[in-house]
Amino acid sequence: MSLASHCEVKAVARPTTDSEIGIEIWLPVENWNGRYQQTGNGGWAGAIHRRPLAAALQRGYAVAATDNGHQGGIDDSGKGQRSAEFAIGHPEKLIDFGSRALRETRVAAIAVIKAYYGRAPQYSYFVGCSDGGREALMAAQRFPEDFNGILAGNPGNDWSHWAAGLIWAQQAQLADTPGAIPVTKRALIQNAAIAACDQVDGIKDGLIADPRFCRFDPVVLACAGGDAPDCLSTAQVATLQKIYDGPKNPRTGERIYPGYPPGIENAPGYNHVIAPWRPSTFSYGDTYFGHAVFERRDWDPHSFDFDRDMALSDRKGAPVVDATNPDLRSFRAHGGKLLQYHGWSDALMPAGASIAYYETVADFMRRYPDRRSSDPASLGAFYRLFLIPGMGHCYGGDGPTAITPPAGRDKADTRYDLVLALEQWVEKGIAPQMIIGSGRVPNDPSRTMSRPICAYPQMTRYKGRGDTDAAASFACVSSPASAASQNQDPTQPGAKP
Repeated sequence: MSLASHCEVKAVARPTTDSEIGIEIWLPVENWNGRYQQTGNGGWAGAIHRRPLAAALQRGYAVAATDNGHQGGIDDSGKGQRSAEFAIGHPEKLIDFGSRALRETRVAAIAVIKAYYGRAPQYSYFVGCSDGGREALMAAQRFPEDFNGILAGNPGNDWSHWAAGLIWAQQAQLADTPGAIPVTKRALIQNAAIAACDQVDGIKDGLIADPRFCRFDPVVLACAGGDAPDCLSTAQVATLQKIYDGPKNPRTGERIYPGYPPGIENAPGYNHVIAPWRPSTFSYGDTYFGHAVFERRDWDPHSFDFDRDMALSDRKGAPVVDATNPDLRSFRAHGGKLLQYHGWSDALMPAGASIAYYETVADFMRRYPDRRSSDPASLGAFYRLFLIPGMGHCYGGDGPTAITPPAGRDKADTRYDLVLALEQWVEKGIAPQMIIGSGRVPNDPSRTMSRPICAYPQMTRYKGRGDTDAAASFACVSSPASAASQNQDPTQPGAKP
C-alpha cells in the first residue's frame, strides 16, 4: 500500500511510575478529512500495528495507535510472543493494557492534531477487532464522550471468561483421556453439522447462515461399535457436546462463557474448537490465568478450578481487562453510535459472546431507560450488531465475508463498507439496515456469492426464487419460518429489512 504524504509523531505516556505507553500518531499533510480515528490492537498487544494506521491514513484520517503499555507483542509480520508476562508484579501495566492506554492515546493525539492543524477534529472514531474489539467496547463503557462512532469487530470483551473458555476446551481434550478428539475427525464433524443445518436460510450452499437455528446433535456420529475414523466414540461425543455447551461453574451450573457453534470444527486459522492440548495451543487462556491472575510463569492449566479460580479472577483480573458493563446510557446520551460485527466461523472467540453482550445491554436499557433519549427503549437507535456467516476471526473464510464493493459498484455505497456505514450513521443519522458481503461459495469455490447481512436479531433468508448466489434473492427475516418479502431487493439503495 502506497502511503500518502504524512507526518508521524511518536510519544510515550507515563501516567504512573510503572507506565510506559507507546503511542504513534499519523497526520496527513494534505486532504485531511477533519476526522480522527484511533485503531485497536490485537492479542496481548505489545506492538503498534502500522497496517491499520495506513488504512485510516488512506481514507484521510488523522490516526493514532498504542502498544497498550508494554513491548513484545505480535507485530505486523506475525512475529512476537502471545504472553502476558508484563503483568507479573506490575498491576499498573495491566491497567494500562486494560483501558488506560486508550485514554492516554486519545489525549495525546487530540493535542497533536490541534497543534498541527490548528483545530480539533470534527468527529472521532474508534476501530478495532479482537482485542481491538474489546478496546472498542471498553471505550464506549469507560470513556463515553471520547468517540462519536465505534466499530467493534469480533470483540474479546469478556476477556477473563473467554480465557476460561479456552481452558475448558483444553481440559476437555487432554491427550491422555478417552474423550480426546483427534484433529483428523474435524472435517467429519463439520460436514455432519453443515449437512444438518445448511438449509436454515432456505438453500443448500455448504454454509450455516445462522447457527442460532442449528439443531445438530453429535450423537448421530456415534460409533456402532468401538472407536473408528468415521465416527465418534461415546466419550468423544460427550467431549464435543461439552465444547458446544461452553464452560459452566461445576457447583452452581451457571454458564461462564458461550460455547462454539456447530459447523466451524474444521475452520482454518485460529481454531480452538477441536485442538487436543499441546504447549501454547490455548496460550491466551494459559497466560491470562497464569500471568495476570496467579502471576506465575509455571502455572499449570490442568489445575484450573472453574469455581474457586474463576471467583478469584472475577475479583482480581476481570475488573481490569473485561469490557462487559451493559450501561451504555452515557455513550448514547453523548450521541455515540456503536457498530459491532462478529464472524460466525470465528473458532477463537465464539460469536455467541457478541450476542450475549448485546442481549445484556438490551435488558439493561429496558430496565433503566434514560429520559434524555427520545426513544429510551430502542437499542437500534445507537447500537447494531451484524453476524457474518463464514467469517473467521476478524476476516477471511468461505462465504460472504468480504465487505467491499464489487467491480462496478459505487465505492461510496455504505452497505459495502463498515467504516463508511459508521460515518454515515454518525454524521447523517442514517443507521445501517444491512451490510452486503461477498465471497466464495463453500461447496463450489469456483462460484462467488453475495448476501445481505442483517442486523441482529434478524437473519438472511432465501426468497424462494432468483439466483441463489445473488444478494437480491435474499431478505432479512426474524426466523427461518418467517415469510420473506418477495419484492424487496436488498442490493438497491434504500432497501430496508
